[in-house]
Amino acid sequence: MESEIYHIPALLAQSVKGLDIRPDGIYADVTFGGGGHSRAILSRLCERGHLYGFDRDTDAYANAPLDPRFTFVHSDFRYISNFLHYHGVGQVDGILADLGVSFHHFDSAERGFSFRSDAPLDMRMNRSGGQTCAELLAGYAKEDIERLLRSYTDLKRPGAIASAIVRAREHNPVETTGQLAEAVKGTLNPKAEKKDLAQVFQALRIEVNGEMDALRRLLKQSLRVLRPGGRLAVITYHSIEDRMVKNFIRSGNVEGEIDKDIFGNISTPWKAVTRSPIVPDKAETEANPRSRSAKLRIAEKK
Repeated sequence: MESEIYHIPALLAQSVKGLDIRPDGIYADVTFGGGGHSRAILSRLCERGHLYGFDRDTDAYANAPLDPRFTFVHSDFRYISNFLHYHGVGQVDGILADLGVSFHHFDSAERGFSFRSDAPLDMRMNRSGGQTCAELLAGYAKEDIERLLRSYTDLKRPGAIASAIVRAREHNPVETTGQLAEAVKGTLNPKAEKKDLAQVFQALRIEVNGEMDALRRLLKQSLRVLRPGGRLAVITYHSIEDRMVKNFIRSGNVEGEIDKDIFGNISTPWKAVTRSPIVPDKAETEANPRSRSAKLRIAEKK
């Protein structure tokens, strides 16, 4: 499996540069995927440096470089602290997270991430455990489906969409991408049907994989596993993710609750390296349209 086919990494040069890599440092790429970011990091390490690549999808292991400076960790990044401890690592010099979904997931019809092909409604990043999207839709109440649509989309009629799914499953289980698309079709804006349908699929994917909880836990643990002076680089693709990262850098917590010192200065364990998010330029978005919504924030631990 070629990594170029598996995924084209967004903001590659900017994110790796932002880590300010020490040749003999220890780093974690917590979203290994096709290995694009990891290979760029490895190219900057000397023989004493080391990189840990995390991915919960076993498909990603096929992209792992045969390099003594690299260790593949088959795990969700929400467990970064435990697995680094398992490998005898106390602290690292940098953490990189690219929260986008790999091309591989969208383009592999059988994974159920896209409505472009009729396929089983799975959507799990890790197919070895957890409930599928079909199982989620079978078990969630109408209010639960509406909640996740309100939380993870800006769709105009989340209640109507949730009701349509519930009505559809009363006749037949919603078990394929085609059945889901057909169930909600009448509730979407006909002038932006594909865009709205993509948001429905995105919201369900986020819920199936617990993506927001995983990000919260990663950010919280980064304070423990990064050494002072170490850097955190996070690429987001969703406004909720970006807001969490922005709040965390500004205040040290994802809620954005501000604590000030006696002089009125905001207390935070981070120094923002980027005041505003870095976004792809025109050349990158033309070469890789899926990078359009990418935003990169970088911070250094004090």
